[in-house]
Amino acid sequence: MERWTNRVAVVTGASSGIGAELTRKLVSAGVVVVALARRLDRLEQLRQDLPEEEQRQRLHIRHCDVTDVEAVNSTFDSIRDHLGGVDILVNNAGKLSGGQLLTMPLDIVQQVLQTNVMGVVQCTQRAFESLRERKVPGHVVLINSIVGHYLFNPLPGSQQELNIYPATKHALTALTELFRQEMRDFKTKVKVTSISPGLVDTELVPQAYKTLPMLQAEDVASAIMYVLATPPHVQVHELTIKPMGEPF
Repeated sequence: MERWTNRVAVVTGASSGIGAELTRKLVSAGVVVVALARRLDRLEQLRQDLPEEEQRQRLHIRHCDVTDVEAVNSTFDSIRDHLGGVDILVNNAGKLSGGQLLTMPLDIVQQVLQTNVMGVVQCTQRAFESLRERKVPGHVVLINSIVGHYLFNPLPGSQQELNIYPATKHALTALTELFRQEMRDFKTKVKVTSISPGLVDTELVPQAYKTLPMLQAEDVASAIMYVLATPPHVQVHELTIKPMGEPF
C-alpha cells in the first residue's frame, strides 16, 4: 500500500458496514480518505472513533447522495480544488428495498436503480476525469455481489425479496468489463476491480437471511485492501468471497 500513501481515496456509502471498515483501514495505511454518505452524523462519529489524531486529519467527510448529480459534481469539484484530485474510487453505496418486483412501487425501484447503477456511473466519470487530467495511475473498485452473477432461490416457505437488486448488480458485472476496456482504450493506468461478496452482516441483509453463515464487513474491506496493494502490472478483475458454509 506504500504507493498510495498520501494519495486520495473516495469511498461512497462510508457511514456503515463495508464502507466504514474500509475507511478505517485506508486511513490507517496512510491514505487520505474522502468518506461520502447521506448520514453525516455517522461519518462524524466514524472520524471521532479513529484512534489517532493523525488519522482523523486524513479523513475528510462530506454529505453526498450519489443519486444527486449536482451533489456528486459539487463533491468532486471540492476534492479537486482542495485535495488535488481522486486516485482511488470505491463505489460502495448501495440500496436494497424488500418486496416483489411485480407489485412494489416503481419509485422505490427507481431509487435502487439510481443508487446502485447511475450512482456508480456518475462517480466513476468524475474519478476518470480527475485521473485522466493528471495522467496518474488509479484504481476504481465496484462493490458487486454474488447475485450479480447468478440468482439463488428464496429460502423455503418465503418469497423472493431481492427484486431489482440482482439486476443492478448484474449491471455492475457488465460495467466492470466496460470500464476496463474504456480505461485501456483511453490509455490510462487505471485498474478496475469488481468485488462480489456473498452474504455480509450489514444493514442491507433481509432479516430472513440473518441465520445463515455471513461474512463480516471487515472481511470485504480486507479484500479491497488486497486488490489495492497488488503491483502496478496486476489487475484483479473479479474477486468473489463467500462465508464458509454458505448454501448458495
